[in-house]
Amino acid sequence: MLIHFSANSTTYSVEDEPSNLDEMPLMMSEEGFENDESDYQTLPRARVNQRRRGLGWFLLGGWKVLCGSCCDCLARCCRRKKELKARTVWLGCPEKCEEKYPKNAIKNQKYNIFTFVPGVLYQQFKFFLNLYFLVVACSQFVPSLKIGYLYTYWAPLGFVLAVTITREAVDEVRRYQRDKEMNSQLYSKLTVRGKIQVKSSDIQVGDLIIVDKNQRIPADMIFLRTSEKNGSCFIRTDQLDGETDWKLKVAVGCTQRLPAVGDLFSISSYVYAQRPQLDIHSFEGNFTREDADPQVHESLSIENTLWASTVVASGTVIGVVIYTGKETRSVLNTSSAKNKVGLLDLELNRLTKALFLAQVVLSIVMVAVQGFVGPWFRNLFRFIVLFSYIIPISLRVNLDMGKSAYGWMIMKDENIPGTVVRTSTIPEELGRLVYLLTDKTGTLTQNEMVFKRLHLGTVSYGTDTMDEIQSQIVQSYAQVTSQPSNGSTSGSTPSRKTQTSGPKVRKSVSSRIHEAVKAIALCHNVTPVYESHAIVNGETESAEADQDFSDDNRTYQASSPDEVELVRWTQSVGLTLVNRDLTALQLKTPSGQIISFHILQIFPFTSESKRMGIIVREESTGDITFYMKGADVAMASIVQYNDWLEEECGNMAREGLRTLVVAKKSLSEEQYQDFENRYNQSKLSVHDRSLKVAAVVESLEREMELLCLTGVEDQLQADVRPTLELLRNAGIKIWMLTGDKLETATCIAKSSHLVSRTQDIHVFKPISSRGEAHLELNAFRRKHDCALVISGDSLEVCLRYYEHEFVELACQCPAVVCCRCSPTQKAQIVTLLKQHTANRTCAIGDGGNDVSMIQAADCGIGIEGKEGKQASLAADFSITQFKHIGRLLMVHGRNSYKRSAALGQFVMHRGMIISTMQAVFSSVFYFASVPLYQGFLMVGYATMYTMFPVFSLVLDQDVKPEMALLYPELYKDLTKGRSLSFKTFLIWVLISVYQGGILMYGALVLFESEFVHVVAISFTALILTELLMVALTIRTWHWLMVVAEFFSLGSYLASLAFLNEYFDLSFITTWPFLWKVSAITLVSCLPLYIIKYLKRKFSPPSYSKLSS
Repeated sequence: MLIHFSANSTTYSVEDEPSNLDEMPLMMSEEGFENDESDYQTLPRARVNQRRRGLGWFLLGGWKVLCGSCCDCLARCCRRKKELKARTVWLGCPEKCEEKYPKNAIKNQKYNIFTFVPGVLYQQFKFFLNLYFLVVACSQFVPSLKIGYLYTYWAPLGFVLAVTITREAVDEVRRYQRDKEMNSQLYSKLTVRGKIQVKSSDIQVGDLIIVDKNQRIPADMIFLRTSEKNGSCFIRTDQLDGETDWKLKVAVGCTQRLPAVGDLFSISSYVYAQRPQLDIHSFEGNFTREDADPQVHESLSIENTLWASTVVASGTVIGVVIYTGKETRSVLNTSSAKNKVGLLDLELNRLTKALFLAQVVLSIVMVAVQGFVGPWFRNLFRFIVLFSYIIPISLRVNLDMGKSAYGWMIMKDENIPGTVVRTSTIPEELGRLVYLLTDKTGTLTQNEMVFKRLHLGTVSYGTDTMDEIQSQIVQSYAQVTSQPSNGSTSGSTPSRKTQTSGPKVRKSVSSRIHEAVKAIALCHNVTPVYESHAIVNGETESAEADQDFSDDNRTYQASSPDEVELVRWTQSVGLTLVNRDLTALQLKTPSGQIISFHILQIFPFTSESKRMGIIVREESTGDITFYMKGADVAMASIVQYNDWLEEECGNMAREGLRTLVVAKKSLSEEQYQDFENRYNQSKLSVHDRSLKVAAVVESLEREMELLCLTGVEDQLQADVRPTLELLRNAGIKIWMLTGDKLETATCIAKSSHLVSRTQDIHVFKPISSRGEAHLELNAFRRKHDCALVISGDSLEVCLRYYEHEFVELACQCPAVVCCRCSPTQKAQIVTLLKQHTANRTCAIGDGGNDVSMIQAADCGIGIEGKEGKQASLAADFSITQFKHIGRLLMVHGRNSYKRSAALGQFVMHRGMIISTMQAVFSSVFYFASVPLYQGFLMVGYATMYTMFPVFSLVLDQDVKPEMALLYPELYKDLTKGRSLSFKTFLIWVLISVYQGGILMYGALVLFESEFVHVVAISFTALILTELLMVALTIRTWHWLMVVAEFFSLGSYLASLAFLNEYFDLSFITTWPFLWKVSAITLVSCLPLYIIKYLKRKFSPPSYSKLSS
């Protein structure tokens, strides 16, 4: 639980409560507090479920819900989930397992060999559009309903399905190959006969697996042994929980003490593990050795576990596998991949339903005017089939090919190299986003710390003045060693004289620098590690003599990258940490002299105390010093009065630096002995142990001498600030979801300008009950235009009781930061935003802990980070740097959406115009259900004659890429969805009806005595009209568009020679034919050109104002 100490934090008094509750009309009465807590959880959910369900609901999609729930029930019955149980695992004996456990294979595929074809077909035919075509095509097998050739219906449908199945198959094969690569990583497995190599997917529960440094842990294991002498190792968990600091894990004592690795098989022991569960921060189990007398029992906790997907950061470890495959913590925390459907596809699906309705109405009108004579029902169905071109099958083909074209353009864009489109079905989503949910570590930051500033109160040192510190350190140690006799006795404290003469005398800057650097070099939990060169029987057990203690061979390890950077910095200015174990510390001075310190006590950092302390005794002088460092909120009350600390902390925080306050206190031998006695006493107490221990330590933490303030920067990824600025100007709301600590998250939010300098930040207090949540939400409601920072625990409480209210308030914030979020919580937040706002969401991350969030979002973007490819493989789009997201959304998102909208509506127009002509034709010829154009003319119209110019709309752009990036405000228009709406659709319907009517009536009025001429005149005029309409729709010409126009016209003219059965060649070559066609085409297109010109002149769209 994170606790945030703020200066003005107030506790709500009892009499204050009722007024607060009244201010916020939440959905409950005040008696609610007394009720049993269990019924609260149902409140928000119940509201949602109370919508009335009648016939309207059923027709408007209720049938889908019912069918879906029936299918889910069937699926659940067919594959009942195996109950997860606790287990006893014998070391190195997988064959002793009582149950069959899942295979340790990673599987990201959506289908298998049997479900592929049915699955893909279901995904296709659940769209109304495709289902409609299937029904129409099948109707052609009935002789009385047959209207044209079978191929005119089945060829396009077959083509659509072939394209879709091929595309899904390619995606599926790629997923299979990626999984195979992960599953075939080799690991060393210990057996009675020695070491053997096994694939990651063949690892079983009970196997003993050896994992080397920097290798991924393949399954959930209990940590048995390590090559490190102290029996512990560090692991990196950023792929699991997003936290950057290394975690210290401890080997089971009994197995670590065994003389050699082979002895693991000579003992009879087992591990009892609880059943697999979601929580990655807890574990309960026992280790038992049976053959010892008496039996050895050790309790196991989270610090003895090595979860899958984490990486070993130090030494070589041996563990026994307890959970594999689907039961590992990392897989339990990831959701299964869903098929994503774009908003544009859903909108087009709605429009096709409207068209279908129009088609049915039109057919009924035709039959009604006939007077329902004869077999009218059959005629009705024939009319429905005749008008089936209102909904063109080529819509799906064109859109799918368009999507593939956009994907290809994104991958070929030189400005965003390395971008990969993994889901080719949703490029238009990139142009409709309102919420961007981003991870912090590795996405916004590089996770590399750099020491930036040291402030001593009167003087501040930055990166450019570090050499001054170095020369002061060299100087102060040179003074010490040059004093003849007492070089060793005065040790490392050149400022002893000033210290003993009491605090009145101001210390020189030199001695203050020296004290500060020494404090930073001593007060930490960092261990220097030297790579060994000799390796004996696979375990690194080399003699000390073989180790190389040179600076190049030393690496530092700690649970926090900040600490490592501080120690690295002291090394760079001349004071080097060369050795450390549980009881002693050694520093090396610039002259190469080694100073030893004895560690008397260590008080580790906790998120409650926000500080760490250490008491050391210098061996040469015997001086005892208590050093402490921590967050400014915790240290302000501990250090002596000063006038600069608060102000300087504020200044550094505004620069985005992570600050630590360093202080010290010199103790006499008597003071320390007294403290030690009380401390040991409190550690033995049974009741309130932690409180008593804290109280004893606090007795020391008084009037400490403030030494310095340090500022460390977590370096941001390239161009994060301008990119976030761009996205904010585009009207996209950015939420940061991170597993990291509250302070760190707030700091990065400021430094990346996610929260602008002028904005307030409201830190949501830690809450645990409904009442607290109520009061805290009230306090938050009073704030205006301020960013929200909330921890995962508090968030969970809010969502349990006040889901709707919380989301409503959070959505009004300019920025939201959620810290300490578990992977499941990240996905939950995405789902909440989707449900409550109905806006499109995008999630971006780079670690395994972001996979759930990426899969839950409408559009998931993965960054190929240092931490591996897990997120980028699970994402719909994969990029190499965060800054590329700007161009991906502003340019490619815009183009994809605008082009698809234009393409979709144009293809519909192409179908509606021919259906209008059919309707006019039928009504003139006594409402006969006879097709106007037969066979090849219909197929040619939809393919050869108009396909290329229409498809060339995918090259159109309304704004140049530079403009779109310069004026991100243009993006706001896209989110309103105005390019494809019922309004634009109706305009196209009117155009189609007008043009279809003119073309058909014109041809009927102008034709002479022979029906053949009507077909020739109207069809030629139709083709010319379509080509001119494409030219009218295009906003920016591309040379391929011109080629497409002329190619289509040429192919039509060339094909006239072969179409003797439809056209009379002797008539086509005469003047009357040419002027009649020209006249009809002119009447159908000229008014539209005039309207377009006037519209551009008197109400131009926003982007045209910019480009002019």
